[in-house]
Amino acid sequence: MIVKGIIFDINGTLTDIRTNEWHDDVYRVLSNILSYQGILLDPNVVKELYFQTMKEQRAAYGERYPEFDAVSIFREIITQHATDFSRGLPVEKLEQLPKLLAETHRATSRFRLQLYPGVMDTIWQLRSKYHLAIISDGQTAYAIPELNAVGLSGFFDPIIISGHFGYRKPDERLFTAALTSMKMQPSEVLYVGNDMYRDVYGAQRLGMKTVFFKSNQGTQEKEGVKPDYIIYNFPELLNAVRFFETP
Repeated sequence: MIVKGIIFDINGTLTDIRTNEWHDDVYRVLSNILSYQGILLDPNVVKELYFQTMKEQRAAYGERYPEFDAVSIFREIITQHATDFSRGLPVEKLEQLPKLLAETHRATSRFRLQLYPGVMDTIWQLRSKYHLAIISDGQTAYAIPELNAVGLSGFFDPIIISGHFGYRKPDERLFTAALTSMKMQPSEVLYVGNDMYRDVYGAQRLGMKTVFFKSNQGTQEKEGVKPDYIIYNFPELLNAVRFFETP
């Protein structure tokens, strides 16, 4: 196999992240911010609206693996509960408010964000020889800013985020979009991920070789699915790449 490109998942593969979207403090903060915009909602109501709107979005998409749009969730909440005060806010502020609330939701629910040991050094070694890309389930409002926060902005092209498409891995359209942008065939690309179903199964359906990073996150087993190579710490990826390039 001639390896020309490597596609990575983000959370659980490159970044060790812990979030809790159910934590009450998340919705207390959002309720407080909304109050400054003239929208008075109890934190429990904000919480209920958030998850209910997410559920309705996913159902409306009609996808097998539906994603949601966090910015649209907050835009809907603002629209439904607008007051004379909120409608009188500057247009520019109203346009930016849904994204600000989505970022605040993520920031308040996030308790850890860091690279796994060896990620930065490994990526630096790979970048000069291989075309590096991203396919990750997440929201465009914060996935790329989080990559930047851990120092990984500028290493990957394309960066495919499920929230932009309305469906999640293992939907093959996400993998196809990355391959099309990279101008590569599946046989030329490795996929590196930490979820046996969304990552390994998804990539293998298109004929990509897979490296399963057995991290502290993701589905560890899936019946009938077997990765081509398993690593237990990120720097072992260099050995994996050499393995696939050995005649």
